[in-house]
Amino acid sequence: MKKIWQKDDKATNILVNKFTVGKDLDFDERLAKYDVKGSMAHCKMLAEVGIISTEESEQMLSVLEEILEDIENGTFEIDKSAEDIHSQIESILIEKLGDTGKKIHTARSRNDQVLLDIKLYLLDEIREITALTDEFFQILIKLAEQHKNVLLPGYTHLQIAMPSSFGLWFGAYAEALLDDVEMLFSVKNIINKNPLGSAAGYGSSFPIDRESTTSHLGFQSMNYNSVYAQMTRGKSEKLLSMAMATLAGTLGKFAYDVCLY
Repeated sequence: MKKIWQKDDKATNILVNKFTVGKDLDFDERLAKYDVKGSMAHCKMLAEVGIISTEESEQMLSVLEEILEDIENGTFEIDKSAEDIHSQIESILIEKLGDTGKKIHTARSRNDQVLLDIKLYLLDEIREITALTDEFFQILIKLAEQHKNVLLPGYTHLQIAMPSSFGLWFGAYAEALLDDVEMLFSVKNIINKNPLGSAAGYGSSFPIDRESTTSHLGFQSMNYNSVYAQMTRGKSEKLLSMAMATLAGTLGKFAYDVCLY
């Protein structure tokens, strides 16, 4: 597959391609549906501001919907010669729509594309993690109420120290999970800002409407400063990793107590 940045038909050396791409394609498969959704929002916005025609938008959206269906059915594959998911989707659009397909990349960069994909992916992961944590919280609260009068020795330094109860013990971990979820929500609020439109860090001279893509994608806000939007590369992942480490710490303590008892 010809790279989208190539000016001639010379193929990239296989070893060079393998070294620079690495395992990116394996990870990109997990981002595929988010990349398509980002392209759909971008396509709608381009039509809304008059950069492309309504007909062109409808043609591209139709192809993008087909790609999304293939992804959800598990039949979508990234060509091994593609650099990334962005290149793959753009190539499909060009293959099916010709020059019209090329317009999908107007006022956009792969830099803000990958930022968008990762943010949408992380937001979905946070929703799943918080839902599972809430399920565990509900179980602990129920057990705390059921066993509030069942005695349990309270330990310090692994020595019996004070009378306590299973209710107090279950309740302790339930409250700990509340703090962990609160931290996840804080991270979610930071991530939940649309970077699309920041391009390679300096925005675009096209009259784009970033509020439109923010609305289409369901973000609560946007990264207003285009330079800062690119500065968030890695920040979202780091913040979520910290929140997950805190949650893992609570679960680790719980497991340790269970082993002791």
